[in-house]
Amino acid sequence: MHRSLLPRLLLSLSLLHAVTAAAAIPERFIAEYAQAHDFSGTLLVRQRGQPDYRRSFGLAQRAFAAPNAADTRYKIASITKLFTAVLVLQAHEQGRVDLQATIGLYLPDYRGPARDRVSVRQLLNHTSGLTNFDQVKTAEQALREGLPPYQTPYTSQQLLEKFCSGPLVHVPGANFDYNNGDYVILGKILESVYGQSYDRLLRERILDPLALRDTGLLRSEALVARLADTYHHLEPGGALRRDPPVYPENWYAAGALYSTADDTLAFAEALFGGRLLRPESLALMLAPGLDDYGFGLWTYTVQHADGPHRIAKRPGAIAGAQAQLYRDLDAGLTVVILANTDSADLGEFAAQIGKRAAAP
Repeated sequence: MHRSLLPRLLLSLSLLHAVTAAAAIPERFIAEYAQAHDFSGTLLVRQRGQPDYRRSFGLAQRAFAAPNAADTRYKIASITKLFTAVLVLQAHEQGRVDLQATIGLYLPDYRGPARDRVSVRQLLNHTSGLTNFDQVKTAEQALREGLPPYQTPYTSQQLLEKFCSGPLVHVPGANFDYNNGDYVILGKILESVYGQSYDRLLRERILDPLALRDTGLLRSEALVARLADTYHHLEPGGALRRDPPVYPENWYAAGALYSTADDTLAFAEALFGGRLLRPESLALMLAPGLDDYGFGLWTYTVQHADGPHRIAKRPGAIAGAQAQLYRDLDAGLTVVILANTDSADLGEFAAQIGKRAAAP
């Protein structure tokens, strides 16, 4: 070998080793964290240049000791909002929805002070100022008072009228207030501008094009094959309890979806890979507003050993149904964690995986 080529070859090998080391998925950490925190669910990690890491832990049905598996379907709760935000931005791209227009333009029969004051953009980023859909804030309160929006069967129109048309408690645009009602209204706007049900729009515009055959809307009357039961703790360290009976369809465009880890990953790869939205629409979604919230997700920057990394995060939580979609936009890393208990802090779990996977 020519002597002048040797330093360059050694440098190339060194860089290759550094890239390989940086791309390593922390399998040992994942296993130890899952065991230490009694994690029950499926975890999937994809990083550029590495095979997918996929592993399931715990039980999908505790009464029958049925284990979670790669094809287990989970309630993904508020990850649903990200699907809804995509549909709204697609409608914006088609000229069907103006983000600055107010609710009344698309829902002329809507009754409430927000009608001509709250914009589509403010619904997307939870700055509507509307009275919050969820007044029950703790598990103890839920046991005492029940969950009024979810334990009576309502149509989406009834949800809109009963829980999303109340008084404004903040000036629109002035405060971040995470509110399921904002996304119920967005679901009704989508139905109005397309003349189709939210379910059909979701299937025609996202699920079928991406072949997401393990994703759909939950309904109380429908038996979903391979759907994990969900369990929660009334108090830290206490026994797991079965989640209370609810009508899951009442979460509608704000939280009614189920999915598998693989389907959720495929959705994330399509979204962040530019296959669902134009670059300018994706940029709108990812632009952090109040509380670092964009459209349907949080975006922020973290410092790793190799410098700043931009993170997009979409958690979901309904009692024992816990979910986390974590994307490192700079490293091309995606972490999907779907769980059927609240035993582990999925936000911390995903962030620690991301930090370790990015470490040189």
